[in-house]
Amino acid sequence: MRFAQVQGASRLRHLAQEAPLRALFPAVEPDEAPEAAIVNTGGGVVGGDHYALDIEVEAGAALTITTPAAEKIYRSAGESAQIATRLRCAEGARLEWLPQETILFDSARLRRRIDIDLAPTSHFLGVEMLLFGRRASGEWLNAGALRDCWSLRIGGRLVWADAIGLEGDLAAHRAAPFGVGDAAGYATIVVVGPNVAELLELARRCAEGAASLVNGVLLLRFLESDAARLRRMVVEALSALRPLATGGRAGAPRLWMN
Repeated sequence: MRFAQVQGASRLRHLAQEAPLRALFPAVEPDEAPEAAIVNTGGGVVGGDHYALDIEVEAGAALTITTPAAEKIYRSAGESAQIATRLRCAEGARLEWLPQETILFDSARLRRRIDIDLAPTSHFLGVEMLLFGRRASGEWLNAGALRDCWSLRIGGRLVWADAIGLEGDLAAHRAAPFGVGDAAGYATIVVVGPNVAELLELARRCAEGAASLVNGVLLLRFLESDAARLRRMVVEALSALRPLATGGRAGAPRLWMN
């Protein structure tokens, strides 16, 4: 998918898609960036599935990417599901990566990577929420595998990389001294832009101190024992940060509220 600035407005220039991934374009207010909703028509991800997204925003254009529902990673018989996302943002462009939660069912196996390439004057806001099982149904993530990797480049230079790797007895990993304990899940918010240093104190208030600025990348971390509260914390952070970071509307995309 590629968006460009055409006659002063951000418009779709190119789209190539193949089932089960489809892009829908819900209506937005005239002063808002266009919104693309990535839909998995298969209803979820199973072991052995391979998904790839390549999204580019050309100079001066703006785009928000979201999803209409949480992504479900189902129990696997052995193979891992793989999801690879590449995001590119040119000079003066604005890109928001705001999908809803990813839910790991017990015994799910997921390998996921997000590669982000930004120009020095572009603005980026990204969110990822990952839930360990379906607590409302009494299910914990006790077994399976997770490999989740981020890399972020500004002007071609790698400025931030992050990864988590878990496999086997995930209940033991959770209970380890540096594990996540009884957390229902975690979330990461990434903000990049020319004014990002000015947002650090606000970010620390939003994340109750768990925010830092590294190589021009503002990071917020959330770890919470209640999935609904985790989501509320992320929405509240977006309400505060989004207008200042990218000029987007305060709060989460409207599809999150449907």
